[in-house]
Order: sequence, then structure tokens, then C-alpha cells
Amino acid sequence: MNEILEVEPICRLETGIRGFEHVSMGGLVEGRNTLLVGTSGSGKTLFATELLYRAITVYGRQAVFVTFEEKPADIARNVQRLGWDLPVLVRDKKLIILDASLDRSVVEAGGYDLSGIISQITDAVKEIDAKLVVLDSLGALFYQFENPGILRREILRLTDHLQELGVTSVMTAERMEEYGSVTRHGIEEFVSDCVIILRHQLSDEKVRRTIQIYKLRGDRHYKDEFPFSIESKGFCILPLSAAQLELTQASTADRISFGNAKFDEMAGGGLFQDSVILFSGPTGCGKTLMATTFASEACRRGERVLYLGYEESRPQLMRNAAAWGSDFAEWERAGLLKMVCQYPEAQGFEGHVYAIQREIEQFRPSRLVLDSISALERIGSVRHFREFVIGLTGFVKQQQVCSLFTSSSPSLSGGISITDAHISTITDAIVLLRYVERNGALSRGVIIIKMRGSQHDKQFHEFSINDEGLEIGEPFVHVPTALLGIASVS
Repeated sequence: MNEILEVEPICRLETGIRGFEHVSMGGLVEGRNTLLVGTSGSGKTLFATELLYRAITVYGRQAVFVTFEEKPADIARNVQRLGWDLPVLVRDKKLIILDASLDRSVVEAGGYDLSGIISQITDAVKEIDAKLVVLDSLGALFYQFENPGILRREILRLTDHLQELGVTSVMTAERMEEYGSVTRHGIEEFVSDCVIILRHQLSDEKVRRTIQIYKLRGDRHYKDEFPFSIESKGFCILPLSAAQLELTQASTADRISFGNAKFDEMAGGGLFQDSVILFSGPTGCGKTLMATTFASEACRRGERVLYLGYEESRPQLMRNAAAWGSDFAEWERAGLLKMVCQYPEAQGFEGHVYAIQREIEQFRPSRLVLDSISALERIGSVRHFREFVIGLTGFVKQQQVCSLFTSSSPSLSGGISITDAHISTITDAIVLLRYVERNGALSRGVIIIKMRGSQHDKQFHEFSINDEGLEIGEPFVHVPTALLGIASVS
């Protein structure tokens, strides 16, 4: 008579590493082995160290760290700049670091195996009731075992023993190239239940770091590469959006004023609180004025605004705002306005996303201005730019931060720019600013061509800029080609 096997459900352990729970769809598999691989300098040891640090400090799980290459003092010193004090965890008996890097004389001889290391790990796990074991790095063992068959047997015996102990284990191993064999020796991945690949590629003189869950036995996970950055607090993994992989962000019907009564009327009663609005137009057509109007309205209402400038400096933006009757300096002193201005090339897309998310989490604004998003396009590929925009819009919508992006058209005659083409489907509203020729002089025009979830004015309105800022007038007449180029008004 056949016995019915009892299969326990797969449980996940949260890691506390920013973004990892999203790409792994739950975290590490509890009680199983995970292999972390990457080329030299990809961040394997740092990732593994953060796993155990978060396990101890966030989730109260004791851990054992086995180092085969670096000395314990070096590991502790390398992560001290991140605020991770490993010696304190060791002193408080929450962490045991086993130094297996000192014995350089051991070589394979006859029946040599990993029994000694397994015994030390077992004693350490029982001593502090550890729930997580990290082994860094398996590559050092290949210098002690000449026979790959024996090594595979011993690594399998080690992982089986760790599973019998009921601990979740993470091993690191080195690979030779970013795309190719998973590991250098082609053994480690076959004895692991989960394989995570860290990559760092140099492209167009910029380093791009990505993480991919290559294998996860018995459960779902995202299989694509996702960008990550190493920041002041550790790893920050950035999926297409940190919460938008399944488009589950909430939505609201609450409206807010743009800052101009006529524009609110054109928009059907104002902007939705969680909307992302794109203002696109050629240089000098009034995009920064629109951004200033939008930001000033919030400050006048006592709400916070985060203003990100990538083309003009703080003094320039403040001078322009003052010319239109908006005292940015006073609002900044009152804590209602925060301005962050830097060159787009200062960091990559991942760094910009992380920095913006951090500013929003710390400052808690109700509105965001990004002037201009087209300036950021030049720092990477089209695909990576689109990922950046998706990640950013997903985050601000989740936080219900009404956001205004500006984008520069490539010519005075307007037209859809490359930036607009790649983000138009992501934004909730698109507003075009254009020049219109009138009796040999140029006038400015504005039209809302898209607004999700709301009726809106579809006419092309003239607007002007005066000492008080923005003034929107009546619709133009007889402008059949206004959106295609410089139109004449009869």
C-alpha cells in the first residue's frame, strides 16, 4: 500500500532589503538554500551581510556567518560605513562569525571532507538558536578540492545538513562573466534551491547594477533583471516600480487646484490628487511658469512641495518665481518647499529613483515637480529611461503625490519629442504648450490633449505671461495646424 507523502507548504522569510520582497514575490524560501552569484565586485558579500544584519536587527533572528575568504575584522570594517555594527551583534550573542579563512594548508587527501566545518556550523547554530546561516564564499573550497565530484558531494551534504537543522542558508559564489555560465565551476547551482544573480555592467561609461532571480524551486518569482543601487543604508532594488509590478496602486477621485482658475476649468474641475501630469513644449514656451504656478498653489494652501530641477539652479528658479510673484525663499524657510537641483549626469537612473523616493519619504510632500524629465533621458538607454519613469510614476501614485513633469520639445515648432513618445501612455494627463504666429509675432497657446477619468476642454487657448504669472485667455480660432507646427492666426 502506497503511503501518502505529507508536503509542507513553502514559507517565505522577509529580508528587509528594499525591493527584494517584490522581485522575489515574498522573500527567501524558509529552510532552504539560496545561492548568490556574481562577478568580482558585484556586491555578493555586501548583500549576504545585509541579509543577516536585517534578519537580526529587524526580525529578531539570530545568524551565523561563515567566511572562507575575508577575515571577520575586514568584513565588519567594510560595512561599518553603512551603520552596521557587527561586533555589537557578536557581543550580544545574536551573531557568530566563523573564520574558515585561516587554514590555508588544507588540501584534498584521501577521505578529506567538510565534516569539520559542518560540525562548527552545527555547534554555532545550536549555541544561539540561529535561523540564518551565510557562507561566503564557496569559491575558496575549490582550491582545497581537486576532484569536482567530491566537492559536489560535500556541498550537497552541507546543504542537506543545514536543511536538517531547520535553518535558512545563503551561499555566495563567483562567476566569470555577466552573461554566461551561472557559476565558475558549474556545480554550485545544482545543489541550491534558489539562485540569485548580481550583475554590474559598464555601458556608455556608466555602471548599471541588476539583480535576477535565476531559479527558485517550487514557487513563483519574477524572472527578469531589475536594477539596484548600493546606497548609504544598503541595497535598494528598483523593480519597474517598487509596487507597480501588478498595477495594484490605489486611486482617488479627490481633485486639487492647479493654481489657475481657468486651467482648472479646462481640466474639468482641477487635477486628481494622485495624477501625473506632463507639460510638453519647446524652449521658452512657459513650462517652468506652469511648474511654478502648480508649486505655488500648494505652498499658499500650507501644503508641502518637492521641486526637482535638472536644468536650472536654485537661484535661477527662485529669481524666476519672484518675477511672477511667488516667494520661493520664504516658503523654503517655512518648510513648505524643498528644492533639489543637480545635473542629470550626477548619477544613474537607479540613483535618481532612490534619491527621489528618499526625499518623498522624508519630506512627505503633497505635490512633486520634476523640471525637466527630458533632461534625464540623455543619461541612459531608452529602455532604462522608460523603466525609470515607470518606477517613479508608480511610486508617486502609490504615495498619492500629485506630480508635474515638464518635457522639452526638440524644436520651436513643437511636435512630440522622444521623451513624450515613451512616457505619454504612463502619465494621466498631457498638456501641450505651443507657439502660434499672429501678425508676424509669436503668441503662446495651451491645450489639454489627454486627461484620464475626466472630461476636459479640448480647445487650444491663448495664454500670456505677466508680472502676476499665468493668464489663460480665450480659444484661438482658425488654427488647424497649431499642434503640428507654427500656426498662423487670421
